[in-house]
Amino acid sequence: MGSKKRLKIALVGKPNSGKSSLFNQLTGLNQKIGNFPGITVDKRMGYCQLDEMTSAEIIDLPGIYSLYPRTLDEKIVVEILTDKKGEYFPDRIAVIADATNLKNCLLLLTQLIDLGLPVVLALNMMDLAAKSGLSLDVKKLARQLDVPVVMINARQGLGLEDLKAQLVNAATPSSKKIFQPLNGVTIALEEIQKHFNLSTAYEAFQYLQQPENLLFLSHENRLFIKTVAVQQNFFPHKYQGAETIHRYGFIQEVLDAVIIKSGGHEWKSLSNRLDKILTHKVWGYLIFFTLLFLIFQSVFALAQIPMDAIDRGFADLSTFMSKRLPSGPLFELISSGIVPGIGGIIIFIPQIAILFGFISILEETGYMSRVVFLMDKIMRKFGMNGRSVVPLMSGLACAIPAIMATRTIDNWKDRLITIFVTPLMSCSARLPVFTILVALIVPQQRVLGLISLQGIALMGLYLLGFFAAMFSALLLKAIIRVKERSYLIMEMPTYRMPKWSNVGLTIVEKTKTFVLEAGKVIIAISIILWVLASYGPREVMDHSRTTVREETKHLQLTEEVFENRVAAYKLEHSYAGIIGKWMEPVIKPLGFDWKIGIALITSFAAREVFVSTIATIYSLGSADDNATIKDRLKDEINPDTGGPRFTPAVGFSLLVFYTFAMQCMSTLAIVKRETKGWKWPLLQLIYMTGLAYVSAFIVYQVLS
Repeated sequence: MGSKKRLKIALVGKPNSGKSSLFNQLTGLNQKIGNFPGITVDKRMGYCQLDEMTSAEIIDLPGIYSLYPRTLDEKIVVEILTDKKGEYFPDRIAVIADATNLKNCLLLLTQLIDLGLPVVLALNMMDLAAKSGLSLDVKKLARQLDVPVVMINARQGLGLEDLKAQLVNAATPSSKKIFQPLNGVTIALEEIQKHFNLSTAYEAFQYLQQPENLLFLSHENRLFIKTVAVQQNFFPHKYQGAETIHRYGFIQEVLDAVIIKSGGHEWKSLSNRLDKILTHKVWGYLIFFTLLFLIFQSVFALAQIPMDAIDRGFADLSTFMSKRLPSGPLFELISSGIVPGIGGIIIFIPQIAILFGFISILEETGYMSRVVFLMDKIMRKFGMNGRSVVPLMSGLACAIPAIMATRTIDNWKDRLITIFVTPLMSCSARLPVFTILVALIVPQQRVLGLISLQGIALMGLYLLGFFAAMFSALLLKAIIRVKERSYLIMEMPTYRMPKWSNVGLTIVEKTKTFVLEAGKVIIAISIILWVLASYGPREVMDHSRTTVREETKHLQLTEEVFENRVAAYKLEHSYAGIIGKWMEPVIKPLGFDWKIGIALITSFAAREVFVSTIATIYSLGSADDNATIKDRLKDEINPDTGGPRFTPAVGFSLLVFYTFAMQCMSTLAIVKRETKGWKWPLLQLIYMTGLAYVSAFIVYQVLS
């Protein structure tokens, strides 16, 4: 009986070829997303059983058109496919090709063939190819290229068993040699091939063409390559155009031999008609902003019932545990620290799931590409381009992957401006803050019986962040002067119904990331905060009951009210209270007190920690142990006025502050890594903090 084996399989192909759909079909929920070591480029990996004896680790590499990269995402793909000793070098490569646009997809395939890599060609979107009238001889195509060819429909999961069978087979590289060394480079290629012990001349050609992109090469090896290039009068990219022309000539010969009937364009007529409306210079923008409006209305309307249920459930759980668990610091930590902290995470899962679900649908249908095209002209007025829209839209989910996404922007100035302003887009971490405060200060009323005032307020906050981002980009455009110009070149995928399993996987994946990644920070800070809020200078804490009794000796208090006064006194004089009191003079002009100050400090680790912080702070000394987070905020009294602490003036001041403030250490770290220094993240921190403070001050003073 043979031993079981595990293969490493890379999925490669141009953008919009269906790689992500295939990856989801192969791996399902058995996948994870991280970054390649030392770099902020998405690494999507999952596991799949190919047959009874063979499992596979699937790597979904970023989209790429050829081995000549323009962006960092593409450079990572090139490095992985040329570093045979690398951790991610695959045993097999599945090249995913859009069957309706086969010519553009085969350029990369011919390069991989010349590298001597074992490849399988997967012809995707065969349903659309058939709809267009395209007919081709697949067996002949396999013979012409000398590689296995399978037909698949990644969205519907068709042809996957054939693909798995081909990947299991002992893959041998194609015998085809498409690359022909040009005159003047033969000697250089021989020297490189011999020095690095490379199996093909095309590998040596890639070493000569782009040593700076192959980060696995040592400094000495790069110097050797550059020395050979100088000695042999080889100039990088000099022969790239000739190579590409030669490859397309070969590809055209292959297609002429295998295409029985060419496809027409009538099948795209619906997409073309929709584009006339959705990319119209007037209707296009109106439809886009209407969609955003409906999304934010839905985020409130659909999530309200499950959120209220979760909030009430955790309030009841905290009360139950505080009454049933034995007394002592550990059990108080669990009931008053950890449980409210977990509640501050779980309560926002419905809204985050809904938001990510809508974003995924826009991507699945092909509409997001139209948004990029539609917004390009506007973005250029602000120093960016259409590709900046994807990071900005991604910023609605999280600034960290959004800033990573700027690596698809070629132009340095456009990319830098996009990085700088992206954190002003209101991410999902701000959503918990927005939700709790909007629900507190905006009436739960509807206009015309349909439009929620709270939904309007939520969208207004997102638009406020967007306009601040655009204004900031305009300032940077005037400050940063470069002559380099950028161009937007992209393919428009046809409109399709969303693949609901892909939408579901995206929701699960993103929600899981929020719960696990943000949750770890929130729980850790909740525990630290509970300790700081429960302990203080020993002398003060030991005499707290005596002090409160002396202060209230003229009042007739019940035992329960007296105990709550003692708890409130201890909180105010705890270490957390001391920190809050220290910063209160600075934030008082904004309408904030020392309790809010504590939340501002803790939420710098992650914005969503604000909610768990106030849940923990207001659960200590609360008169009603069974109250929800919203109830506790509503019942909080301002000792200076005797009225509620969270008035509309304070609430809107706090909302504006969180809309603009840079309160995420992880975002600063990513900006530092992306810009290779502390200059831009520090400028970003100073600018956003100043903008937040001044704006909140104006809002509070005007509304008070």
